[in-house]
Amino acid sequence: MSFLGYKDNREFYTLLFNTAIPIAVQNAISSSLNLVDNVMIGQLGATSIAAVGLANQLFFLMTLILFGTYSGVSIFISQYWGNKNYDRLRDVMVVALTIGLIVSALFFIIAFALPVQFLTLISGDTDLIAVGAPYLRIVSFSYLLTAVSFAFGFSTRGIGHAKLPMKASVISLLINTGLNALLIFGLFGFPVLGVRGAAIATLIARIIECIIILNGIYRGIPYLSVTLSDFFKAKRSTFQHILKTALPVIVNEGFWALGMTTYAYVYAHMGTMEMASIQISNMINSLFFVISMGLGNAAMVMLGNKLGAGEIDDAIRFNHKFLALSAICGIFVAIIVFTLSPFAIPRLFNLTAAGYTATIKTLRVLAFLTPFRFYNTIVVIGTLRSGGDTVYSMILELSCVWLIGVPIAFFCGFYLKLPVYYVAGFIGVEEIAKALLGLPRVKSNKWAKRLIQT
Repeated sequence: MSFLGYKDNREFYTLLFNTAIPIAVQNAISSSLNLVDNVMIGQLGATSIAAVGLANQLFFLMTLILFGTYSGVSIFISQYWGNKNYDRLRDVMVVALTIGLIVSALFFIIAFALPVQFLTLISGDTDLIAVGAPYLRIVSFSYLLTAVSFAFGFSTRGIGHAKLPMKASVISLLINTGLNALLIFGLFGFPVLGVRGAAIATLIARIIECIIILNGIYRGIPYLSVTLSDFFKAKRSTFQHILKTALPVIVNEGFWALGMTTYAYVYAHMGTMEMASIQISNMINSLFFVISMGLGNAAMVMLGNKLGAGEIDDAIRFNHKFLALSAICGIFVAIIVFTLSPFAIPRLFNLTAAGYTATIKTLRVLAFLTPFRFYNTIVVIGTLRSGGDTVYSMILELSCVWLIGVPIAFFCGFYLKLPVYYVAGFIGVEEIAKALLGLPRVKSNKWAKRLIQT
């Protein structure tokens, strides 16, 4: 099969392995960090799992907005790098850091000053709020650090230095795992802090991760080493030019994350067991979804480099290969999740018999939707954003979430009162709709454009 065979696609696979694998490994490590937290917290029971899941909805919302910001900015990083216009990279970094720090500061204020009020918006369960609020207040201090780490991490990928954030994530995972064991359960004479211990471990791991990334940037990557004077020299026209393309991505990710938080609101009001089941299912799926995110981010970088260099036909050709790989990987992952979920869940989490059953069924329903999610990741993050077709991708994604997914969630969860796995399955119709509605835009090649100023 020459279309995807290595012999006829050596350039594609060389670039893919150098870009996608470090990104996928870093995302896998980040997801593993969440898995470690949840497995260890899971030994404390369903209430602790659900409480941490609710508390992390705010972090999830922030990271999705940051993801949108830096994805939009990375379009220009990739295209300037492909065009060998290195002088403009610092200007782009100033825009990324400015927006990222403002966003993370706002979320820090909410998490630190209003944790109870935020959690009350999602759930009326006082036990969940009592456990989740202290956790949220502690991890809030990691928000600004996360914004900085994300900004440089995304930008290094765009210029082919994806191993730096991967290295930082490996060390962060190891530290978080060790500190979790010490602080959650009180090993080796440490105090038994439970959920608060997990929050402290996460905060320390994020601090070290940020330090490693900054050290690597300012010692070895001068193109991105912004200084205070760069912020004062930044031109309004640069902000306007970048935001014209990046703003729809920011709005897209922000309202998409808000849609996911709305789903969490529905699940939380269905019950603690239901919230715990969906939290575990989403976390397990995120471990495998790193493959899709690795491909999606690699597509954005590789297509963006080609478009920036004016190689439009090569960008279109690469895109066809990415879409084919996403389908193959999505089906493969779906089979794994469907097959292994009955064996993994009872061994990892402390749930009731009903909780095990609900979680396994939810995982199997989500496995069916996996190929569609993989395909949509490539289309939205890779294909459309690489060429700046961000308005269309925003309309596509938000219309499916808010016009299809959210109404279905409320109808199935509150009116029909269906089991959690049925609700998750019906919500997944929005992924199928997104795949069908996005296909004509991809085939039109209207996304394949060069954006950068020379």
